[in-house]
Amino acid sequence: MTKRIIGLDPGERRIGVAVSDPTGTIASPERYIDTWSDDVDQTLRELCETMDAAKIVVGLPVNLDGSEGSSAQRARAFAARVSDVTGLDVEFQDERFTTHTAESALVAGGVKRRARKEKRDQVAAAVMLQAYLDRQSYDTDRT
Repeated sequence: MTKRIIGLDPGERRIGVAVSDPTGTIASPERYIDTWSDDVDQTLRELCETMDAAKIVVGLPVNLDGSEGSSAQRARAFAARVSDVTGLDVEFQDERFTTHTAESALVAGGVKRRARKEKRDQVAAAVMLQAYLDRQSYDTDRT
């Protein structure tokens, strides 16, 4: 694999963005996009072009029992829009506990409260994307 995979963690206020390395092994936090911005579609399109993305993975907020609620429906609608805007395939990854994991990692790393707020969404996107990459690697190793 020589193209990257983009991970998006859509929230009410921000979309966390992460990107894989070209080998699809490691996910890194990239940035966040404010959802209220008028140019979200253009920003996503440019990001995918700049990163030479092969596909996009969107975090799917499923309930603890595995069912999908209104947040998951919004994530699916967002994913359809992203696919239309970028022309790339979109896959989903369970994103339960990613924000909590990201917050814990930032606290453990000594990141100050104000800085954590700025980084939480993109770190959560990286946690979600890393889970996707690990699952892909595991599935490939088993076949």
